[in-house]
Amino acid sequence: MIEIDKDVLATAKAWRQDLHTHPELAFEETRTSDFVARELEAMGIAVTRGIAKTGLVGVLDRGAGPVIGLRADMDALPIHEETNVGYASGREGVMHACGHDGHTSMLLAAAREIVRLKNLRGKVIFIFQPAEENFGGAETMVKEGLFERFPMDAVFGLHNMPGLPIGTFAAMAGTVSAAYDAFDIEVMGKGGHGAMPELSTDPILAASDLVMGLNTIVSRNVKPTSPAVISVTAFNSGKAHNVIPDSAHLRGSCRSFDPETRALVERRIREVCAGIEASYGVRIKVDYEKGYPSVVNTGPETDRLIEAAKMVTRPEQVITEFDPFMGSEDFSYFLQECPGCYFILGSGETGGPLHSPHYNFNDAALPYGIGIWVQLVKNLLGDGVGE
Repeated sequence: MIEIDKDVLATAKAWRQDLHTHPELAFEETRTSDFVARELEAMGIAVTRGIAKTGLVGVLDRGAGPVIGLRADMDALPIHEETNVGYASGREGVMHACGHDGHTSMLLAAAREIVRLKNLRGKVIFIFQPAEENFGGAETMVKEGLFERFPMDAVFGLHNMPGLPIGTFAAMAGTVSAAYDAFDIEVMGKGGHGAMPELSTDPILAASDLVMGLNTIVSRNVKPTSPAVISVTAFNSGKAHNVIPDSAHLRGSCRSFDPETRALVERRIREVCAGIEASYGVRIKVDYEKGYPSVVNTGPETDRLIEAAKMVTRPEQVITEFDPFMGSEDFSYFLQECPGCYFILGSGETGGPLHSPHYNFNDAALPYGIGIWVQLVKNLLGDGVGE
């Protein structure tokens, strides 16, 4: 396993816990961005700020050679923390429930190790991205010219995974996570007295049938060999016991892996809504929003990541075949622009799953996350030797 300087590791832990205490939501990561920029500049790394508002890029330039991008996400979630750790969130209703505090600290600590390597040839682009959670900070960085301003030969990103043992990595070529879309559906009827339903057009009844209809799309329209998930996650209507309301509102999400299934799901949702509309005499408005595309890793870059991982941990702890995740990740936008690999770092016991109020990034994973970045740079940019 690669050895990480003890002082760097201690500093990374202190950074991680400080960031955990001061979480910031999407596109509001001002303190975090200031902190990262300050530390990178202290290392002698050139920093460009203001990409996607709070995003920033650090460039370590060692002359002609390969150019690789390493990405960490910085944002927190609107969740009230219930970990009871001494460094718990100091902001009510906001916490690092997905480990981005760990991701940021590992990449920043890796930068400190990488700048000490003597024999590198090429450039390392350190990408600190805002707004991964639901707001597509990666897409915004792409639209604002990330890859035009900082051309790269390959780009890499990681995410920690609770329950996967410390020291474990998972990476494979091809599709590794699902595309994500969201829908809001308003069912508009005619309200009235609960005792005289014949004088109304009941939106709750129509919306209830619609929920059932949406749940048949995957089982009856999507090929069993093409996984998809449709989840209605909100159903809101009415406030009184004896009043039929004018409208009902549904909200939910769709996940799929291939473009054909993704298009089919959207089309069938609209068709099912049209059928319910005709059957019940209601009006239905469908707002369907395309979210993150699938993460699709490229083969050569994934091979290089796996090679580095086997140098950081025991080879048997490197998983190269697994079922793709139904979760989504906006690193997919980077991979649409540049070859690369998105991979998983085991974080062991974290108190709860991702996005749980009990989750807390496991600091025992820090040396592996730092180590993979350092080893990858050494492998791709030359046989670096530390001071």
